[in-house]
Parts: sequence; C-alpha cells; structure tokens
Amino acid sequence: MRRPLSPRSLKVTLLSWMVPVLVLVMIGALWLSNRMLKEQVDVAYDRSLAGALRAIDLNISTASGGLSMEQPYLMLEFFELTANGRVHYRVATEDGLAEIGSPALPLPDVLPSPGTPMFYEAVFQEVPVRVAILLRDMDPPLASGHGRLVVQVAESLETRRVFINAMLRRAIERDVVGMMISILVLVAGVIISLRPLGRLRDGLQRRDPDDLRPIESDELPDEVLPLVDALNQHMARHDAQTQAQRQFLDDASHQLRTPLSILRTQLGYAMRESDPDELRAALHAMQEGLDRAERMTNQMLALARARDAGVARHALDFETVDLRELAHGVLRTLLPAARAKRLDYGLDDGPDSMRIYGVEWLLREALMNLVDNAIRYSPIEGTVSITLSASTHLVEVGVIDTGPGMSEEDIARAGVRFRRGQAGKGKPGAGLGLAIVRTISDLHRARLALQAAQPGPGLHVSWVFRRVAS
Repeated sequence: MRRPLSPRSLKVTLLSWMVPVLVLVMIGALWLSNRMLKEQVDVAYDRSLAGALRAIDLNISTASGGLSMEQPYLMLEFFELTANGRVHYRVATEDGLAEIGSPALPLPDVLPSPGTPMFYEAVFQEVPVRVAILLRDMDPPLASGHGRLVVQVAESLETRRVFINAMLRRAIERDVVGMMISILVLVAGVIISLRPLGRLRDGLQRRDPDDLRPIESDELPDEVLPLVDALNQHMARHDAQTQAQRQFLDDASHQLRTPLSILRTQLGYAMRESDPDELRAALHAMQEGLDRAERMTNQMLALARARDAGVARHALDFETVDLRELAHGVLRTLLPAARAKRLDYGLDDGPDSMRIYGVEWLLREALMNLVDNAIRYSPIEGTVSITLSASTHLVEVGVIDTGPGMSEEDIARAGVRFRRGQAGKGKPGAGLGLAIVRTISDLHRARLALQAAQPGPGLHVSWVFRRVAS
C-alpha cells in the first residue's frame, strides 16, 4: 500500500515552490503581453486615424480669405469604410471664430506642438472616441490676421474595443493553455526526476537486514550522489563494526572454549580427589588456567576496543598527548611485575616535551602491551628499558628487552591475531599483544618496527609518531 504524500516530501516541497512561482511569472507575462498587444492595436488604428488627419489637412484652403475644405464628406465616408466606426472631424481657427465640422469635438488639456499629430481619448455625444489633433500655421492667413489652424479627426472606440477584446481573449486563451501545459510538464518532470529516489527506496527496502553492500549510483541524479556517498560511508563503517563484532565473537568462542573445558576437567578431578596435596595442586592449576583465561579475555576486549576505535576514528577525541608522561605512568604501573623478576628496569628520559596528537587511553593500552611483553619474555635479572627520543618532526618510543628475541619469520608475521612466535611457545599468553599494538599504531598513523636488539639477545621495538610543535 502506497503511503500518502507527506507535506515534507521532496516532491511536494518542489511543486509547492515551483508551481506558484511559475503561475505568478506567467500571469505577469500575460499582463505584459496583453498590454503590448493593446498598444500595438492602438498604433495600427492611430496610423489610420493619422492618415485621415493628414488628408483633411491637405484639403483645407484659406486662399479665398475664408476657411474652406474640399470634398470632406467623400473622404470621411472612405475613412469610415476602413475604420468601421463613426467618424467626426473639426477644422477651426485657434481662436474658434471660424469652424467647419463638429463644433463640440473636445480639445485636449494641452495643445500639441505645431506640425506634430497628437492622440487622446475623450467623450463626444456620450460616446467614447479616439481623437487625432494637428496644430499648424495658416497659409495664407485669414483676413482677420495671423493665426493657427486646429484640425481634429475623431473615431468611436466601440469597434476598436471589440477588436482589441477579441484579440486579448484569444491571447489569454493561448497563454492559459500554455500555462497549463507548462505546469503539467513541470509536474511530470518533477515526478520523473524523482523516480530514481523511489527505486532507491524500494531497493533498500528489499534488502536483507545484514546486506550492507554499497548503493549503486549509476542512475541517480548528480544532486543525490553526495547523500548516497555519505550513506555508503556510513554503511561501510557499520559493516566494519559488524565484522569486528563477529570476529570478536568467533575469537571468543574459539579461544575460550579450550580453557573452559580444561577448567571443567580440573574441577571434576578436584571434586573426586581426597588427598589434600593433590587437591591443592589441582586448585593451583585451576588458578593458573583462570589467570590465562582472564588475560586472554582482557586482551581480546582491548583488541575489540582498538578495532572499534579504528572504525569510528572520526568520533574519537584526539588530543595532545605527552609521551614522556605516558611512559612514566606505564613504567610505574608495571613496576611490581618487573621487581618480581628482579629486572634492570628503567626509562631513558628524552626531551622535556614529546607531544603527539592521539587518543591517550589507546596509546596507554598499546605501550602497556609492549612493556608487558618485554617483562614476560625477559629472563630473571634481565633488562627492560624504555627509550625516548625526538627530532624536529618525529618522536620515537623504544622498548628494549634481553629476552630470546624473534626470528625474521616471526617479525614478518608479527601482529597476526593469536599467532605466537617460537620464543612464546610454552609461555602464558594469547598472542594478541602485538595485534593490539599494530591496530592502535595504524589508527594513529604511526610506524611500528621490530628488530633484534643490538647487542643481542633481545628485541628492540621502535614506535615512531609525528611530533606536535610545542
């Protein structure tokens, strides 16, 4: 069932803005075109009226000492045939003492310049008329003296208005039809243009809940592509988070199944054992198994947090972190473990300020793993040291131990989840420490390098960041 159009839908919004604007524009254009049409019709009729005015003027004579006009009625009859309306004329002196034609034909408020026809509208015998007037000097002048002649020709407006109204009506009908066609084309264009969005909606609704493939944008309008790109990026992040969660569940189910099975076996053995020494040994073994399971769980959670942070990097609170202070804090936290093995354990201080741009709790987690690995793999009374150095643009943290080190093959594959090198065989751990460090290092765009300690034996881990100016 199709949902009714929402008042906030894009289709309704576009049409509610475009249709009224289009109607207003076309109404304005209709008014302007009709006004221009009326002016053009008036010009055509006035041109005919001006011709009659000139014809009458040419037939006026003052040679006999009085005002006379040759064959005026023949000319008026001919003009009426072309004008299709009642025609009146008046020829008079400016002072009105001599006059021929219709004496009551009204004059304009202001007389025109001599020799230039002027047109105006008036009412004559209660009928609206269009009047043409010409003012010129008399040649020769009348016996009464010098003066000017006023020549007027008037045409009733009834026929002209009927013609103009017919023309305007046809023009309005034409423009209204054009307006309706334009509105229909506009509505159809908006509907057709928005069809790709409807297909996009239908395609997304048909997808399975776990289908996070990118949206294809081949047939979508250019204006929608930024939105589709943003949706694809969002789905890519969501897909990465889903993959990380699925990977965490797979890792947890795979890695915790064996320790839990062993604990169950040890618990069954302890419940059947009556010898106190054997019972104590079983409980000690269970405690070691719980310690390994706890460490593995903590490392898996740390790796999951680091991966989630990598997926949602844009949402992390990056800030200025002083690696010197961070290293001192990690050194103090792991001091009890180093004392238990009587290690030569310390920090070679670098510059007073070693600031980088990063996430403090992730950097602390990574450095804790590096130093903890160094302590675990170093022999009793061995050496673990943290070195700090800086150049103009870079900061380096080094973790050096005197353990068995790593082979070239192990170094090449360092950071693979749950993989442990030859030196780690038989030692407690889950093989996740370097995977955590590498994930956090990639998040901070840092460079992580492992190499044999010089002089050996041992391992030297170098962690290089871009320095923030003080």
